[in-house]
Amino acid sequence: MWYTLLILAVGVERIAELVVATRNERWSRARGAIVSGQGHYPWMVALHTSLLAGCLAEVALADRPFVPWLGWPMLALVVAAQGLRWWCIRTLGPQWNTRVIVVPGLPLVTGGPYRWVRHPNYVAVAVEGAALPLVHTAWVTALVFTVLNAALMVVRIRCEEAALRLAAT
Repeated sequence: MWYTLLILAVGVERIAELVVATRNERWSRARGAIVSGQGHYPWMVALHTSLLAGCLAEVALADRPFVPWLGWPMLALVVAAQGLRWWCIRTLGPQWNTRVIVVPGLPLVTGGPYRWVRHPNYVAVAVEGAALPLVHTAWVTALVFTVLNAALMVVRIRCEEAALRLAAT
């Protein structure tokens, strides 16, 4: 029961992200934003939705147990990933989005977690994608998400870097 509530809480958090992203997209478009990467975005949404569904399905269908020595540290990583994600959102302010949207002429953000890592939000996604299923030993979901997310991040980061270079010229 509590694992289902955790997954639902993460789902609510995703909805909150989409609300922020929609508001930020309006802000960016009003300033002449360039939108890139429309082709991979539906795949990203499907992958993240499948992560949540996979967590619940694998635990239920494969009767995965909660193993305290694994579950509690993974829960701590999930919470840390949420903290990092919202630190990224706060640091980027209206420039943060779930889509690749760049406003030409704005300086590259180098504060907050961006001081140390070029794409810290993707670190949060990778950690959460592995840890959330492992809270309840859903190792197949963790493995599949990690592999598919790595492939998607190659595409996403290349797209984002190209958009940033284009906006800087």
